[in-house]
Amino acid sequence: MRIAYLDTFAGIAGDMVLGAFVSAGIDIAKLRSEIAKLNLGNVELRTTKVIRSGITAAKVDVVVSGKVESVNDLGENINHHSHGDSDHHHHDEGHHHAHGSPNHEHGRSYLEIKHLIDSSPLSRSVKGKSTEIFKRIAEAEAKIHDTTLEKIHFHEVGAVDSIVDIVGTAICLELAGIEGIYTSPVRVGSNGYVEAQHGVLPVPAPATLEILKGYPTVFNDVPHELTTPTGAAIIAAISKGILKDTPIEVESVGYGAGTKDFGRLPNLLRVVIGQIKSPTEEDHVLLVETNMDDINPQIIPHLIERVLAEGATDAYVTQVIMKKGRPGFVFTVLMAEPLLDKISSEIFSQSTTLGLRIQTIRRSKLHRDLKTATTSFGEVRVKESSLDGRRRVAVEFDECKRIAEEKGMPLRDVMERINAELNRD
Repeated sequence: MRIAYLDTFAGIAGDMVLGAFVSAGIDIAKLRSEIAKLNLGNVELRTTKVIRSGITAAKVDVVVSGKVESVNDLGENINHHSHGDSDHHHHDEGHHHAHGSPNHEHGRSYLEIKHLIDSSPLSRSVKGKSTEIFKRIAEAEAKIHDTTLEKIHFHEVGAVDSIVDIVGTAICLELAGIEGIYTSPVRVGSNGYVEAQHGVLPVPAPATLEILKGYPTVFNDVPHELTTPTGAAIIAAISKGILKDTPIEVESVGYGAGTKDFGRLPNLLRVVIGQIKSPTEEDHVLLVETNMDDINPQIIPHLIERVLAEGATDAYVTQVIMKKGRPGFVFTVLMAEPLLDKISSEIFSQSTTLGLRIQTIRRSKLHRDLKTATTSFGEVRVKESSLDGRRRVAVEFDECKRIAEEKGMPLRDVMERINAELNRD
């Protein structure tokens, strides 16, 4: 699996992520071409090489109409040619307007940003990752300001540079063919403060901590904002977690620069792109369930067959006692998200249910290869996996059933004999 490992030894911010991927070999022309699909106007990415502690890094700035867009220490959008913190929108604070009225001088609302991304011709993957990152920030701001997601209106995060940083990160992942992101524990700084739209905020900023809940975080003794809410949201939204004791076959390394001088600590983010060989793979599927106490049990096997024929990953029934003491069934289906409409229609038409519960779940599974193996019964289809260096081979059930019928043997005997032959080593 091709991964990107984000080493946050000096924190993480949106512009540092872009710089790190450009330094690692992402084609800046392709990145600019994809960013242009947002139709943000006269926007350009400017890249420069900088040296920090003897390390060559890429610095990426967003240029609007010939000026670098940034924010000042009060969290207000300004235009100038130098920055005063580790990120050109250094704490990304949002704000809640009671009536939800937009104020484009200071950015855009969460819903405006979501519409901007969703209506663009960017790929589905880029749209999904980008909107999830923005959603993480909006949810944190809604919690801090005791309001709803729909009423959140951003200052810095709504600025053009922040949109480019977040969407650009998703584009870089797609261009690099990254299948998973892992990180070091996130370093956030401590015992400092930053002046924002709402006044003086402690380091780390409240939104940063809210976003990083549940993720390994280090309060190191640097009195500066090392990790911004944008950087935190990138990790919280798309990282698979901390990479520990897992060998990486390194392909490329890049360094993305912030702007503030931390003294002995170089203000850099390191990205390592490479391959890891893990015994497990992770993916996301939809889990769809419904309770039924008025269905003819004879229909259930047919219902399972129908949803599997439509492409469901799995389907099964659990017997339960429902309200009023009635015996019933929980019908559960696992499926890829694009199949939801088709399979939902099948369930509604084939059963008595009036509603479905739908949730996204994460699966961890052993990597398996479909192969053909030679046995005393001839060639059979098998699944091969490994764990802790031990090889596992399992024959497909349908193959055993076919052989049992052809040879006139008990199915159990066929299964035991083939499995013994396949796993004798």
